[in-house]
Amino acid sequence: MTLDHQTRDLIDQFASSGYPGFAAMTVAEARRTLVELRALAGPPEPIATSEAEVAVRGGVVPLRVYAPVGDAPLPAVVYFHGGGFVCGGLDTIDAPLRALANRAGCAVVSVGYRLAPEHRFPTAHQDAYAATAWVAANAAGLAIDPDRLAVAGDSCGGNLATSVALMARERGPDLAFQALVYPMLDPACDSASQREFGEGFLVTRADLRWFWRHYLSSSEDAADPLASPLLTGVLEGLPRALVVTAEYDPLRDEGEAYADRLRGAGVAVTAKRYDGLIHACFQMGGVIDRSRAVIDDVARVLRTALAAESAPRTASRASPAAAGDRGLELR
Repeated sequence: MTLDHQTRDLIDQFASSGYPGFAAMTVAEARRTLVELRALAGPPEPIATSEAEVAVRGGVVPLRVYAPVGDAPLPAVVYFHGGGFVCGGLDTIDAPLRALANRAGCAVVSVGYRLAPEHRFPTAHQDAYAATAWVAANAAGLAIDPDRLAVAGDSCGGNLATSVALMARERGPDLAFQALVYPMLDPACDSASQREFGEGFLVTRADLRWFWRHYLSSSEDAADPLASPLLTGVLEGLPRALVVTAEYDPLRDEGEAYADRLRGAGVAVTAKRYDGLIHACFQMGGVIDRSRAVIDDVARVLRTALAAESAPRTASRASPAAAGDRGLELR
């Protein structure tokens, strides 16, 4: 499919402005840029919010809880923002998560994990897991249902959601679902989509390598299945999954490869490629009409997956993949 016309206009605007890309920036410049880019998401929707903190070794992890109108206890999604492990925070993902919570009818808990290079691998992964465990342990106080708990994230946040699902399989808490939005899963950055769409579509292959260099300290880190979930040997017993990819995204192939591996392990997977769109489309609803459909679709799948009558806690207790997909299809 050809590039979405509003997406093409946005790319042209960035090109004419002399936008250098993250790989040409300092860390401070990259962080300021991502804050500025949150305007692409459009105005924030009204929703009740509250703040919390999780104590972790060496610091605290801030949380923001979005609570839509609905009967408590609500299902809940623990969400990890994108930004290459280097940039972003609670404010940069605020508008999309307000919309997601309102449309899904779920509480959404946004996690402000610590960033690299000040905090290198595996800090973000440890923070993400600690936050998820804290949410499950404090479900009553948060007015959420611990039996209907999911993890989700975009880009590097999709990596964190993937890894938390793997850790939770071994340590708990039980998770009902995982939603991975164009997840960043392979530090090698050497897939066909990385080569085909690695330049000219806002987020480049050089940018992705720049992010990985700031987070990982060694080749041993890159070979760790937490950093590289595609290297995970055993995927059986993971919660059902939604995997979202974008046609013109360098990360497209690694997300789709992981969806295929989950299916091969008997995990029920709903996969959707958004033709004509690019990386970060989840956060571009203010300027790209079709980007709003991404949030709407993710919300619809979460609403169905976390309904009280249809939220098996692990894939091992769910139907086989072919049967499990039917109730979660994106139309």
